[in-house]
Amino acid sequence: MTEKTTPRPAAKPQPKAGAPRAHKSRGPHKGGPKPSGNRRPHAKKSFNKRKPSSIVEAKMVHPKDIKPPTEGNLRVIVLGGCEEVGRNCTLLEYGDDIILIDMGLEFPEEDMPGVDYIIPNMAYLRGKEKKIRGVIITHGHYDHIGAIPHVLPHIGNPTIYGLPITNAIIRKRQTDFRTAKLNIKDLKIDSKIKLGKFEVSFFHINHNIPDAVGILVKTPTTTLVHTGDWKFDFHPIGEEPADFQAMALQGAAGVDVLMGDSTNASIPGHTISEKVVGLEIERIIEKAPGRLIIGTFASLLSRVKQIIELAEKHGKVVAVEGYSMKTNVEIAKEVGFIKCKASTLIPSNRMDDYPDDKVIVLCTGAQGEKNAALMRIANNEHRFVTIHEGDTVVFSSSVIPGNESSVQRVYDTLYRRGAKVINYKMMDVHAGGHGRQEDIKMMISLFKPKYYVPIEGSHFMLKDNAEIAYSLGWEKDHVFVNDNGQIMEFNGSKGIQKNVKVPTHYVFVDGLGVGDVSEVVLRDRNELAAEGMLVIVTQIDGKTGKLIGTPDIISRGFVHMRENRDLIMGVKEVVIKAIVDKDTASAADDDYIRGNIRNDVGQYVLRKTERRPMILPVVIKV
Repeated sequence: MTEKTTPRPAAKPQPKAGAPRAHKSRGPHKGGPKPSGNRRPHAKKSFNKRKPSSIVEAKMVHPKDIKPPTEGNLRVIVLGGCEEVGRNCTLLEYGDDIILIDMGLEFPEEDMPGVDYIIPNMAYLRGKEKKIRGVIITHGHYDHIGAIPHVLPHIGNPTIYGLPITNAIIRKRQTDFRTAKLNIKDLKIDSKIKLGKFEVSFFHINHNIPDAVGILVKTPTTTLVHTGDWKFDFHPIGEEPADFQAMALQGAAGVDVLMGDSTNASIPGHTISEKVVGLEIERIIEKAPGRLIIGTFASLLSRVKQIIELAEKHGKVVAVEGYSMKTNVEIAKEVGFIKCKASTLIPSNRMDDYPDDKVIVLCTGAQGEKNAALMRIANNEHRFVTIHEGDTVVFSSSVIPGNESSVQRVYDTLYRRGAKVINYKMMDVHAGGHGRQEDIKMMISLFKPKYYVPIEGSHFMLKDNAEIAYSLGWEKDHVFVNDNGQIMEFNGSKGIQKNVKVPTHYVFVDGLGVGDVSEVVLRDRNELAAEGMLVIVTQIDGKTGKLIGTPDIISRGFVHMRENRDLIMGVKEVVIKAIVDKDTASAADDDYIRGNIRNDVGQYVLRKTERRPMILPVVIKV
C-alpha cells in the first residue's frame, strides 16, 4: 500500500541531509515566527515517502483489506460530500472508537429516474458497529440529517447528539418512518461530551437555520475542527454573530486539522447579511399593492422568522403553505425561535376574509418542484390559493444548479397570470448560507490549522477552496483535496493522505426500497426512457423447440405499432428465423433462444430505425 506523505515544509535554506528542520509555531503557512532553539527531529519514515502534491489519486479497496489505524493516529474518512453538494457524512476513527459527523442525503440527478434521494454508503462500518460511539449533527438541513432514518438502524442505532432545534427537526421527520426509536440527546452550545477517546465540544457559527454549530474534536494526539455549513453574519436574525473569540482562542491553542465548507468557495467577496435581506423584504411588504406570495426554503427559518414578524409589524396576516414549511414553523414556534400573535397566522381558506394588500402567502416551491405549494398555486391546482392580477411573487432563494428550467417555467406561468415576479437577481431578497472567499480566508486565519481539508462541495469547489488556503501561504502538501472515501490519518502535526479509499458508491432510496436500486437498474431505466422497449412473446414446443403460433410484439416508448406495421411484421419474421432449431433431437434451450432473438431483433431494428430499444424476449415452453 503506497501513500502520499506530507512532511512539514522545511525552513529555507534547506538544511543538510540528516539535520533537524526548523519548527514553525504558526503551522505550514508562510510568515510565522521562528522561535529560537525549538527544533524537532525527523518525522517518522511512514510520513516521508512520496513527493508532495495537492491531491492523490485513490483506488477503491475492500474494507476487510484495510488495516486499523496505527496507535495514536486519527483516521478521517469523508463518506459523502467531497464529490457533490449533499450526502454529507464524515467518519473519525481513533483506536477502537468511531464517531460520525452528520448523515445527510443528496437529491438525485436528472439521469436517476425514479430515485428519491441518495444516502451515504456505510460498507466500511460493517462489523464495526459496536465501535460507534455517537453521531454528531451540525445543523438541521436534510443534506446533513436526511439519511438518519435509513442508516442508523443498520449501524447499531448509536446516540445522536445535536442542539435543540436540530434534534426537533430530526424527531419530527422520524414520525414519517417506521423504524426503531432513535436515541437523541439534546445539547447546549457549551456542552462537552466524551465519546470513548474523543472529546467533543461546539462553537457557534451562523448559517440560515438556527442552532448551527461547528465541532471541535480532540483525541490524545490530534485536534480537529469541522466547520459544518457556515457563514459570517454580523447582523443575523434571531441569534448572535459567530463566536469569533472561541475560534481565535482555539486557533491560538492549536488546531491540527480544519475541515472547511466549500459550497461558496468559487464566489468572491463576503456573503451578505440576513439583515440586508430583511430590509429589502420589508420594503416589498410595505409597497405591495395586492397579495404577496413569498417562496423560499422551508429550512431557511431565519428568513421565515423575518417574514412573519415583518408581516405582523405592518398589520398583515400570513398563510403558510407546504407540508415542510408548516412543520418547520410549528417547530420554530415550539422552541421559541418564532414569536408572533396567534392572529398573525391564518389558514389558507380564510384568505378571502382579508383585503388583498393585507395578505402574505409563505410557501415552499421556489425551486420549481413539481408538487410544491408554489407550483400548485401557479398552475391553479391549489384548493384555496390562485394567482390574481396584481399579485407579487417573491422568490426568496437562489436557483440551485439543475433547477433553472423548472424555475423558468414557473416564472412564465406566473407572468401569464398577471403576477409581478421578484427574484434575487433583481433585489437582495436572498442571502446564501455559506461563506464566500473572503469569509473562508478569515475562518482559516482564525484557526491557523496545520492541515486544511476542503469538504462539502463538488470537486471544483474543493479545488477553489484549496486555492484560498494556498493564497494565504499554506503549502500544497498541507491541503488535502480528497475524493469520497479517501483515507487520511493524522498524528498531531503529521498527516497522511493515502491513495486508497473505502467504498462510497451510491446507495439509492426509491420508495420503500433502500439500496435495492443499483447502477444496472438505473442504466435500464435510462435506456427505457431514451429508446423505449420491445417485448417479444413466443411459444415453443418444450421437446423440439419448434415455434407454436406467431410471435406477439409489444412496443412501449419505441414506435406506435399501428403506424409502423411493416416494421413490426419485419420483426416477427426475424423472430421466426431466430427460433429455427437446427438440432430437433435435443430439448429446447430457452436461454439460447432468448439470446438469438435479442441479438437478431436488435440488429434489425438498428438497421431500420437507427435506434436501440431494450429487447425483452419472453419464451414460453408448452
